[in-house]
Amino acid sequence: MKQANANEKSIEGMLDQQETLLIVDDEAAIRQLLCQKLSREGYQCKEANNAEQALNMLETSPIALVILDIKMPGKSGIELIPEIKSGYPDTAVIMATAVIDVNAAIQCLKQGADDYILKPFNLEVLSMAVQRALEKRRLQLEIKEYQQFLEEKVEEQTGEIRKLFLGAIEALVSALEAKDKYTGGHSRRVTEVALSLGNELGLPAQDMEDLRWGSLLHDVGKIAVDQRIQNKPGKLTSEEYEHIMTHPRIGADIVRPIVNGKIVEMIEHHHDHYDGSGLHQVIAGNDIPLEARILAVADAFDAMTSDRPYRPAMSIAEAIDEIKRCAGNQFDPDIVAAFLKTAKTATK
Repeated sequence: MKQANANEKSIEGMLDQQETLLIVDDEAAIRQLLCQKLSREGYQCKEANNAEQALNMLETSPIALVILDIKMPGKSGIELIPEIKSGYPDTAVIMATAVIDVNAAIQCLKQGADDYILKPFNLEVLSMAVQRALEKRRLQLEIKEYQQFLEEKVEEQTGEIRKLFLGAIEALVSALEAKDKYTGGHSRRVTEVALSLGNELGLPAQDMEDLRWGSLLHDVGKIAVDQRIQNKPGKLTSEEYEHIMTHPRIGADIVRPIVNGKIVEMIEHHHDHYDGSGLHQVIAGNDIPLEARILAVADAFDAMTSDRPYRPAMSIAEAIDEIKRCAGNQFDPDIVAAFLKTAKTATK
């Protein structure tokens, strides 16, 4: 079912606009009587003689309240009310029924009708029922408007808190890198390479934003890594290597409360090997998130072209050759192909 006009308008606008009533009854004389009475009381009135016509009017015009006959040829009011309440939840409904149909009217109340009135109509009772239903509707709209306002404020404040938190972590990563001559600026350089790859692969804007944050924060888990081991000039023991390789999981746990799942997975899996041969690896191939596969190439390239305690930096050409050699085992071949295109462009 199409969205109701009421849902497409702002709640504030619905409160401000003149209230329009829709009289739905197959008897023209009854529609005319009710329209005359309610028009004199300042309401705009529209008429429909069957359910289909009523739904068309609800779709094309903002209706505050429907006065709906329970028994009509074709689709009855009892059958129509669930469609009105599901498609147009901000529209009030009053059921019109003969005395013998009171049980049916009560059933309609259970389905969401706001009130019912009996035929033959007492016009003053009708007027009071309309006033009550519209007052209830106004109150519900005001509550919804207030809830919407609170949600927007919470979302706005949550966004600001998230930005502050991520900014603080990024600053912490930068500060840690600045103290280490071997890793200074690493995360920002990795981010530049990763975003170039993302552009080459045609990632959409939101995925590019996730890739940016995942790249900037990918080594945040090294906060928990012993710097003496990280800066060891000689070959690492298997225990020392395992210690350093805890940083993807630790980093994912650090950012998990404040970022989306894509960024968490990117950080957690950025050292996974495409062929599944990485340390304690549980997924492989295309099951590794795409952004993590991108990050793996960008991270390795910057690591190879930077001085490290245990070796001098490779040349760019040597690093590119190494990445080509590892396509299909450590790295996703498609990511490597994109990397070679961006590297070729960058070195022209």
